[in-house]
Amino acid sequence: MKTSAFTSALGSLALSAILLTSCSEKTEVAKDQVSPEAIAKIQALGFSTHNVQRDGDAYIIEGDIRLTDRDLAGTYSNGKLLRVGQAEQYRTTNLVAAPRNITISLSSKMPASYVAVINEVVSRYNAQNLSLTFSRVASGGNIVLNTASGSYLASAGFPSGGAPYNSVKVNTRAIGTVSTTAQINYAATIIAHEVGHCIGFRHTDYMDRSYSCNGAYANEGASTVGAIHIQGTPTTADPNSWMLACIGSGQNRYFNTNDKTALNYLY
Repeated sequence: MKTSAFTSALGSLALSAILLTSCSEKTEVAKDQVSPEAIAKIQALGFSTHNVQRDGDAYIIEGDIRLTDRDLAGTYSNGKLLRVGQAEQYRTTNLVAAPRNITISLSSKMPASYVAVINEVVSRYNAQNLSLTFSRVASGGNIVLNTASGSYLASAGFPSGGAPYNSVKVNTRAIGTVSTTAQINYAATIIAHEVGHCIGFRHTDYMDRSYSCNGAYANEGASTVGAIHIQGTPTTADPNSWMLACIGSGQNRYFNTNDKTALNYLY
């Protein structure tokens, strides 16, 4: 997720600050660069190619989504788009098999203060009475929060094999101190967003980030990703969704009406 300027996109939720360029010539691509071939695959899957970053063995796209080379080879190529009007709440084909309980835990390197953050995330999701329930466990969760560094606040991937993505990378230094209620709610908004990715949601503002990330209008198009419209949802921008790509520093976003519609549609 990025911070917006608004404040700077989700720190916005993922803080994608650096535009990495790739070689166009037939030369070896540096480890921290993104090849033209990878960019082409990312675009073919219907993801934004703006500010794509390399982070270890993964690409960080749209500010906080982690995709590996295996994912780019076609894991999500038959994904389906779930639109909330023109403000697109959408998902990939891969979802979590429900009903089930999803456990969330902290790695040993995470600050103990994030126990309160997980509790808040669990409470927010369980209040929706979905076929997915959530609980915090001491260790070995289905989703584990791990420390990370980089130009994003947090990042996660998508489900596979009916299971949620198993990790949320958390840039605790970028998020800042988590002790007061306001700070816990801010961090919980970021983590709830990443858990949204873990269970199959993509960004609500994919089709136009200009209203949430203060950037230029951008719409990559659905590409190989189909569209399933949710009946009864608005056709205008949805600037308060929990799945927006960017967030103002210290902002707290609960699920809004459209978010609840999308959550209940899937789960």
